[in-house]
Amino acid sequence: MDIRLRKFLSMPKFFGTSEIKLWHHVLFWSVYFVFNTFRWSFIHNDFLLSLRTNLIGFPIHMFLAYLNAYYLMPKFIYTKKYVQYTVYIFLALVVMLLFKYNLTYYLVSTDVMPEANEVIDTLTVGYAVQTMIGEVYVISFFTAIKLTVDWLRESTKLHDLEKRQLKTELRFLRSQVSPHFFFNTLNNIYSLTLEKSDQAPEVILKLSELMRYLLYATKKQRQDLTSEINCIRNYIDLERIRFDDSLKIDMNISGDLVNCKIPPMLLIPLIENCFKHGASKNIGEMKIKIDVKVEDGFMDFKVSNSIPNVNKEYVYPVKRGGIGLSNVKKRLELGYGKSDYDLRIFEENKMFNVFLKLKVI
Repeated sequence: MDIRLRKFLSMPKFFGTSEIKLWHHVLFWSVYFVFNTFRWSFIHNDFLLSLRTNLIGFPIHMFLAYLNAYYLMPKFIYTKKYVQYTVYIFLALVVMLLFKYNLTYYLVSTDVMPEANEVIDTLTVGYAVQTMIGEVYVISFFTAIKLTVDWLRESTKLHDLEKRQLKTELRFLRSQVSPHFFFNTLNNIYSLTLEKSDQAPEVILKLSELMRYLLYATKKQRQDLTSEINCIRNYIDLERIRFDDSLKIDMNISGDLVNCKIPPMLLIPLIENCFKHGASKNIGEMKIKIDVKVEDGFMDFKVSNSIPNVNKEYVYPVKRGGIGLSNVKKRLELGYGKSDYDLRIFEENKMFNVFLKLKVI
């Protein structure tokens, strides 16, 4: 969905809701009636004649408008029965034409079309055509308003559904910061405690901070960039224990991160994939490089990992639609305009690279 449409749908409605209520109908027809009465009173130079004519015409307008919008279109247009629709709408127009002619002739004036250059006191073809065209205009105007409101209502429902689905996926993503990672970390802590290592308290603290972030901080729509970076650091420090000296990590951060905000857990899936699809599949030395730069209201985030040498046909996981990276792409599409971010994935110098440029202020 386009970002401008989402912003419009999220704004307070003039009517307070996208549902059409009874007073909306009363307001619409009242304004239309007053406008039409004064309009024709200036044309005929006779307010009373215009008032009496509209008192007869408007019930016919309303009947045809509601018949078309709430019965004929759902029954025939939406089911692609166009011939039947044409027949029924034409018959309805003919019946209403006869009603209007006779009511006008006997209750208002024998001159049933005073705006014409001559007196028309019989049911002529010209009168029939002009009257039916006028009814089609009213029907079309009313139906267009109803279809617009229906479209806004469905768009709002779709937007709400996307938000609920995104929240569900985010909760699922939290649980996916890999369960194996937590099991391995707990096993490492267990080994450290058996060895009575001085590292054990520090590792437990880092795991605690990471879990607190995943469970609580991610409930916000936007999180401080510094908090996300700290989460990444804790994650990396815990992974270092598993890979020891075989893992080489180079992390560089530059720029002013203060007051910069991003969606929580937007970057973690990109880091995790380096370990899941890079380090865990690699034999020998594994290199991961992370660069974060904030400048002019944008964050340049780049993460690179050496290509696993156990499988030459290995394909980077985003091309297979992994849950983490798919979620990142979807969250960017839903939460930002096209000019607010740039996500690129490419292979260069025997390294897999993910580059994300994101508006953070």
